[in-house]
Amino acid sequence: MNFHPEFLPSFLELLRVLPEEVLNYKIAVRPDRRRQFENELASGMEMALNVLTACLNINELTEQVLEAFASWLRLRHRIPASTLASHPLVFTALSSLSADILSEASVNVISELIHYTAVRNLGEVASQMPLIQVIVPRVMSQKTQLLDPSKDEEDVKAIARLFADMGDAYVELIATGSDESMLIVHALLEVCSHPEFDIASMTFNFWHNLQIILTERDSYVAYGNEASIEAERSCRLQVFRSSYESLVSLTSVKVEYPQDYSELSREDQKDFKQTRYAVADVLIDAALVLGGDATLRILYVKLVEAVSCFGNNEHTDWRPAEAALYGIRAISDYVSVVEGEVMPQVMSLLPKLPHQPQLLQTVCLTIGAYSKWLDAAPSGLSFLPALIDILVSGMSMSEDSAAAAALAFRHICDYCKKKLRGSLDGLFQIYQRAVIGETAFKVSAEDSLNLVEALSMVITELPSEHAKKALEALCLPDVTPLQDIINQGPLVLGQKPARDLTVHIDRLANIFRHVNHPEAVADAVQRLWPIFKPIFDLRAWDMRSMESLCRACKNAVRTSKTLMGVTVGVMLEEIQGLYKQHHQPCFLYLSSEVIKMFGSDPSCTDYLKNLIESLFSHTTCVLTKIQDFTSRPDIVDDCFLLASRCIRYCPQLFFSSPVFPSLVDCSMIGITVQHREASKSILNFLSDVFDLANSSQGKGYLSIRDSVIIPRGAIITRLLIGALTGALPSSRLETVTYALLALVRAYRVQALEWAKESISLIPSTAVTEVEKSRFLKALSDAASGAAINGVMIPIEELSEVCRRNRSVQEIVQGALRPYELNIAPVS
Repeated sequence: MNFHPEFLPSFLELLRVLPEEVLNYKIAVRPDRRRQFENELASGMEMALNVLTACLNINELTEQVLEAFASWLRLRHRIPASTLASHPLVFTALSSLSADILSEASVNVISELIHYTAVRNLGEVASQMPLIQVIVPRVMSQKTQLLDPSKDEEDVKAIARLFADMGDAYVELIATGSDESMLIVHALLEVCSHPEFDIASMTFNFWHNLQIILTERDSYVAYGNEASIEAERSCRLQVFRSSYESLVSLTSVKVEYPQDYSELSREDQKDFKQTRYAVADVLIDAALVLGGDATLRILYVKLVEAVSCFGNNEHTDWRPAEAALYGIRAISDYVSVVEGEVMPQVMSLLPKLPHQPQLLQTVCLTIGAYSKWLDAAPSGLSFLPALIDILVSGMSMSEDSAAAAALAFRHICDYCKKKLRGSLDGLFQIYQRAVIGETAFKVSAEDSLNLVEALSMVITELPSEHAKKALEALCLPDVTPLQDIINQGPLVLGQKPARDLTVHIDRLANIFRHVNHPEAVADAVQRLWPIFKPIFDLRAWDMRSMESLCRACKNAVRTSKTLMGVTVGVMLEEIQGLYKQHHQPCFLYLSSEVIKMFGSDPSCTDYLKNLIESLFSHTTCVLTKIQDFTSRPDIVDDCFLLASRCIRYCPQLFFSSPVFPSLVDCSMIGITVQHREASKSILNFLSDVFDLANSSQGKGYLSIRDSVIIPRGAIITRLLIGALTGALPSSRLETVTYALLALVRAYRVQALEWAKESISLIPSTAVTEVEKSRFLKALSDAASGAAINGVMIPIEELSEVCRRNRSVQEIVQGALRPYELNIAPVS
């Protein structure tokens, strides 16, 4: 190289790339080879660093040398920190911090050195301290540059990154609260105070991790007894109190709406929302350290300052008040319900704020967030009329404020339902104005469901006799338009857009779900059946209408349970007949709810047996080849969810039925379906079948199960191994593995033989004998009772090896042929 210096840049590039390849999973190598390669590099690391050090003599190559050094540092802890502390490469990188132009490569090296010395527990500190003591003072010397207006923004960002890296890497050390560590904390507060959010937010991860260490009991177990633990915890929280108070002040202003918000692109507005979410998380971290009430006091001072600037002119800046309120709302879950100093003043202040759309939206959301406080506070009831008036204003201001007001209305009625049950007439007026679609109101059909839910929860608090009447009144705005459509005759009902029906049925579904008066709901559904039946009869072809109607019926069954007995019979007879013709998947999930509720009721045995045999026999006729599963994943999903429900709630009906073997055959045809939910339902169904012995109810049906599974066991195993090795995406690995291990635990030696047969089909060019043996050993351990976590690595490695590139995957799939297996029903 000395004789051919022109080769050095290429050589340095090669030195940079080599360690990076360890983590490059695009390269199709076996896990063993990857580990071996990493160890080879580690053994040559000292030599590599010597070469890089030698290259430092050539100034124009310094940047490249440092990039290569950063790359080698990513092979963590291969060279002792004490050696690196005096290494020329480290000295070169740290020296560049004092240069006028900050070197990106140097920053990368220092960042890697910080992570190299990361302290995950205090026991590691001593070994890393020599290098930490070299790094920290050099980085801390850059603190003044953070707020230097003459400094290039990219340089400031790079320095801020190093401070953030130190916070993340040394958080365990910092959490001790030593004087030295507090210097880093103060520097991180300076980063946080930077006006650029991208720079300030670099520290957010540190504040979160520090909060966890300070507040969680596990951090203090070394202190022994409870008294010592509590004393140390209180001491540390006190040390960091002022830092977190400063954090609240610095971050809460960063959620202020920009002056030109309305002119921002949709993408920029979306980014601003993400900014607000990130700040809300930081405020929650602060509330966990300081306590919600203390954090509230800081934010309330900001709110009062903002409101005091309001004048009588229309150009008053509402943004600081909105920002303070946003923070107050963010910490609502951490403010005590007995807080009596600040919250009454906040609630008194809200009606005085101007009705600017974004401010009003945040006011509404704040009211909703503190509903629990309003219920618990002695003065809570006195605030409610004025606050509900604000929500009504919100419903007529803009779509966003209407959505916020509807949500807040739901929270108020949820937590304050006992206080509000005497005001039902007034609440009904608001509800009717909103759902009838009064011009002034801007509540969308979707948001109106929150109002439905709100009234439903208040009705739940009424005595039974009043609840029935209130329930009728609540249903009326939706029953009347449905009845009008039906009265216009079958032709009109059949041609109406689905939306004209579902907007009303969806509200009824919410009512049945949230009015917790089983008898009243059962009576309501019985009265409404003459409306539901013609919709079932004339619109069974319309998936949207059927889904909405089945959801309403499902919610009614959940609420009323056995009180709906008469109507359920009629309802199921209806869908059983319609399913034969229209195969709507929602008929299956409605049946699933009925099975859960009535499956163990002996008086329903004959009817439910006919129902499941009818539904499953028609479904298996529709799903005869993999293309059918691909084109109707919704049916597949609901069919096998229903089958799993039957195993759980009525195994006596399911396993003795002729549909059980048909469903197993059907699952084998569709096991490789690519649709996530459909695939998951099939695999879970098979797992439930294999795990039958774990259920007290199911043990009596093991012989029937075995008579179906054992003749098919070899093919099922081959299909599952095919799915594991590439027929299904790697994201399904966990579900496929569980099904395979459930099969192995159920059939032990027999299943291991099936697995051995299947795995032997894969050529050794794709999977070595050692890899096959490891996989079979993992299955054998599982059969012997080993925990799933203990056997996952060999299974995951087999999956990875078989997917390592397209040609290998094709060889494996060609050998196992999971897509092509000729699965004929076994007699």
